[in-house]
Amino acid sequence: MNYQWYPGHMTKARRMMQENLKLIDLMIELVDARMPLGSRNPDIDELGRNKARIIILNKADLADPACNRMWADYFKTRGIHTVEVNSKSGSGVRSIQSVVREACKEKIERDRKRGILNRPIRAMVAGIPNVGKSTFINAFAGKACTKTGNKPGVTKGKQWIRLNKNVELLDTPGILWPKFEDQQVGLHLALIGSINDDILRMEELALELIAFLRSRYAGTLCERFGVEEDGEDYAILTDLCIRRRCFLKGEEPDLRKASSMLLDEFRSGKLGRITLEVPEQGAKE
Repeated sequence: MNYQWYPGHMTKARRMMQENLKLIDLMIELVDARMPLGSRNPDIDELGRNKARIIILNKADLADPACNRMWADYFKTRGIHTVEVNSKSGSGVRSIQSVVREACKEKIERDRKRGILNRPIRAMVAGIPNVGKSTFINAFAGKACTKTGNKPGVTKGKQWIRLNKNVELLDTPGILWPKFEDQQVGLHLALIGSINDDILRMEELALELIAFLRSRYAGTLCERFGVEEDGEDYAILTDLCIRRRCFLKGEEPDLRKASSMLLDEFRSGKLGRITLEVPEQGAKE
C-alpha cells in the first residue's frame, strides 16, 4: 500500500505559517513520542530553522518509557530543548514554562539591553495532523481555548492564544508534507492515525502492525487477546476475529472490523506502551 495524504488545505496552511514567521520568537513543534523523528514534518523543520526551538514529545504515556529517554537524549545532543508530555492528563506541562524561557534566553536578554521589558514570548505551535496540538494548548493554558478532536485536521485556521503576560501561542493546522520518500514513515504515520483512515486499507495496516509487534514486542498480542503468535500474520488476524466475535453473516470473519479494533487498541495504549522507531534508526537516516 502506498501511504500518501496531502489535502489541498495543507498547502494553504503552510503558506499561512510562512507568513507569520516574522511575528514569532519560538517554534514549539509537537511530535508523537511513538515515532519522534518520523512525525517531524521537514517543512516545519525548515520553517523554524532560524527560530528558538522546543520539541514536545507528546503522547509520551503511550510510548515505551525507555525509548522516551533515548529520544530526549537524541534531541538534546542536537541542541533542541525537549519535554515529555501527556497532554490529556497534563503530565509534563508545568515544566514547559521554564523551558520556554531557557530556549528564548537570548531574545529575553536582547530585549533587556534595549530597555524592552515584559514583552511576551510569541510561539508558534506546529505539528502533523492528530499529534495533539489543541489538547496540548488547552493543557498548557489550563482551559479549553481551542477545539480538540481525535481526527486529523480539526484545527482549520490560525488562532492566537494569550496564556499569560509572558507567553502567547499561535495555533496552526496540522500539516504533512507532499510526498513521503520513505514509505516506512508513511506506514508509521498511518498506524498512529495521522493519515485519514478512510483512504487506507485497514486489513493491510493491521497485518503490518501484527508483524511489527511480533518482531519488536513479542507476547503483546498473546497477552492482550490470547492468540498464538507463532503462525502467519493473516492467521493471527483471523484468530482475533474469532476471539473478539468479529463476524459477518454466516460466521465469516470480519477482517475489517477486527483490523479497526486492533488499530484502535494500539492507538489508545491498550496494547501497552509501544514505540515504532528508535534513535539508532533516526541517526542512520
